[in-house]
Amino acid sequence: MALQMTVDPDATEPPYEQIRARIADRARSGELPVGYKLPTVRGFAEDLGVAANTVAKAYRALEADGVIETRGRNGTFIAAPGDTAAREAAAAAAAYAQRAHRLGLDRQAALAAVQDALRVAYGD
Repeated sequence: MALQMTVDPDATEPPYEQIRARIADRARSGELPVGYKLPTVRGFAEDLGVAANTVAKAYRALEADGVIETRGRNGTFIAAPGDTAAREAAAAAAAYAQRAHRLGLDRQAALAAVQDALRVAYGD
């Protein structure tokens, strides 16, 4: 199964984010199964008509999110879903809570800021 994808140069999202989001969505839906080998950075960049650094940036973000894993010279693969996302979300939430407290926000103001950010991120 070849990874078919296009990048819209006129989209508001930068190309690396389009690549990151599409691979992440496909991995989470199961369309790209665990263990699926992704194309090389250079090969995928050539297929998409973008710079290799654009694909590399998307791959780095996906790896940081636990969506993919690089196995050295063997390549880059869709990672098994785990609690990576939950761990990172908890760490981000803890950091935010500490920062909001240091800024002097009360719980309601801190929670309102999170709810506003979630509405923007999730489009609600």
